[in-house]
Amino acid sequence: MELTPLCWQLWGSGSQCVRTGRRRSTVYNWRSQSLTQHQDMMELTPLCWLLLLLSTLVYCSLGQGGDGAVILESLALPVTGGDSVTLRCRYQGTPSNLTADFYKDGSLIMTETTGEMTIPAVSKSDEGLYKCNNSEGESPESWMTVTDISLPDSLSVSPDRSQFFKYESVFLSCEVQGNSAGWRVVRNAERGILSECHTDWGKQQGSSCIVLLIPSDSGVYWCESGSGEHSNAVNITVHDGAVILECPALPVTEGDSVTLRCRYQVTPSNLTADFYKDGSLIRTETTGEMSIPAVSKSDEGLYKCNNSEGESPESWMTVTAVPVLSMSLTRLLCSLLVGSPYLLVTIILLVKGCRSRTQGETTVPRKTHQDQLVIMLKKSEAEIT
Repeated sequence: MELTPLCWQLWGSGSQCVRTGRRRSTVYNWRSQSLTQHQDMMELTPLCWLLLLLSTLVYCSLGQGGDGAVILESLALPVTGGDSVTLRCRYQGTPSNLTADFYKDGSLIMTETTGEMTIPAVSKSDEGLYKCNNSEGESPESWMTVTDISLPDSLSVSPDRSQFFKYESVFLSCEVQGNSAGWRVVRNAERGILSECHTDWGKQQGSSCIVLLIPSDSGVYWCESGSGEHSNAVNITVHDGAVILECPALPVTEGDSVTLRCRYQVTPSNLTADFYKDGSLIRTETTGEMSIPAVSKSDEGLYKCNNSEGESPESWMTVTAVPVLSMSLTRLLCSLLVGSPYLLVTIILLVKGCRSRTQGETTVPRKTHQDQLVIMLKKSEAEIT
């Protein structure tokens, strides 16, 4: 170890001398006749680092609110459209239900003397950033997520298939949330004519329609309101041949079991059949049925079948993904730890205890380093003089 006279002479309170070695740099501080070696990183045990991480997550969920007296009790997880949601502006002391102002995206939306704001049927438009305040202070802001996992208005088909033989019947119904008055079944047939049920086709029953099918009834069907609102659309094919493919007309959900049937119009109807997807042969079944135990998005496509009696038209099968309420790991942990001050205090105390223990364990090595360095400094001083 080489120490220049300047380095030795300048050592005093607050000054430092650096020895650069091959393995690492070590910084020595001369403070009141004592030496302290600073490591590149505090030597905490893995348990201490885990506790430190948890305390950081708690801080990220509580940090915005600090140690204030008011919080907004809102749901951490997403809510579903149509559910009833209550937000509470809660004061830490008594009484806790003071008159409160509620804000959404920075704008005042409601003042409640009970300190509670209720949304009877939440919708996508209610999604946003909420906060509240009362005479004791203001809460942090919280984001409320609203999910819509289904179409509000839809057309149902019974039986649920997209292909029919001539003279078979189909029941079409408008499933509308609330009052279905004013909704009707509409179609755009192969002839390109847009028309309503009960004009020159079908028999209307409220917002439903029963159709005795003929080939000219092939087309796209949907529900429509008087104000121009539309439901999902369904493609129906009426075949004048001997073979059809019984394939769901409505979208199927990932994970569901789906069975496709290659149906012959007369007996026996379950002849050996070849099944095709997007023009390629995928399976041959002696029962005339092809089952997909758990359908996935990759199964979506254009299907048809054939047997010894003929070939069916093609039909598109739609597969919808399962709605996933996703949340980042950090946000989830923060949400779970919100409102746990006792846990936060415990973690902080544990971390402090770990740090104190680590410092206690490194006391003896530090004395050893000090003794060695003092001896080396004295030798260097003797050589210089």
